[in-house]
Amino acid sequence: MFTSDATMADDHYDRQMRGPQRMSGGPMPVTETPIVPRDSIGGRALVAVVAIMTFLASLTTGAVMLIYAAAGEWQADVAREVTIQVRPVSGRDIDVEVENAVNVARAFAGISEVRPFTREESARLLEPWLGSGLALEDLPVPRVIVVKIAPGAVPNLAQLQKTLTERVTGAALDDHRGWIERMRTMAGTAVIGGAIVLILMLVATVLSVTFATRGAMAANRPIVEVLHFIGARDAFIADQFQRHFLVLGLKGGAIGGGLAILLFVSAGFITNWFLGTAGADQVAALFGSFSIGVWGYSAIVLQVVLIAVVTAMTSRRTVNQTLKTV
Repeated sequence: MFTSDATMADDHYDRQMRGPQRMSGGPMPVTETPIVPRDSIGGRALVAVVAIMTFLASLTTGAVMLIYAAAGEWQADVAREVTIQVRPVSGRDIDVEVENAVNVARAFAGISEVRPFTREESARLLEPWLGSGLALEDLPVPRVIVVKIAPGAVPNLAQLQKTLTERVTGAALDDHRGWIERMRTMAGTAVIGGAIVLILMLVATVLSVTFATRGAMAANRPIVEVLHFIGARDAFIADQFQRHFLVLGLKGGAIGGGLAILLFVSAGFITNWFLGTAGADQVAALFGSFSIGVWGYSAIVLQVVLIAVVTAMTSRRTVNQTLKTV
């Protein structure tokens, strides 16, 4: 009787050591489950947050690139032209003075074209401020001469100003330097503002990932404690969390970046479709072709990768800090 009980105990111990068996007698299949569940409410929420942040960051990057490119085109257009204004002077024939200014400008090196505005064209320049139908004959309306600089030429504008002052009464040269400085300031401000917005979004993403990682650690703390107790290294546990959040970051970044790329492509297509209308011409005047080009799309893809890497590294740092308290 004693021998029978001992034998039964040994068989029970062997079955426990071998694990559960199928009804047919074979071993049950062993399934591996990740430490962090792949599909959870917290994970889906983090994907949504990363997607929104990536979308907003991509829009900011595209807008900054559009403004910077448009400002560069404006600067180039303005820098290729200068304006001569001939003011009416008592006792002087303004038509003669305009002709003298035209001759001086055409004889100057580096000038490709000189076009004087007529009295009517000069008066029409004031219509946006004074309205139409006004009698401007008695007003000292200056005559405007547009001077285009030859491509690649760098004329001595200071010498041109001096020559005009000496030979033409009431003439003044405007090289639009003030407008160019304003455009440079605007472009620089847009770049700095965009950089600040990107930094704030990156900080928000890091905080979101930190809280999500701590929540995942708290939800799976018993598993982490068991792994830590049986000798699993901290690097192994951190790798599991890092891989999990890297996948989440790539998913969210791909969704947000893809939507931003789709938006810019659609905007460019719509602008080209309505080309020639008043609205499309205004948009083209402000932003050019409304296309961020290859560099813009490459920047968005790099942002997606950057946010995914930041998500993974933030998760790993948070896990390492938490494991010190386990």
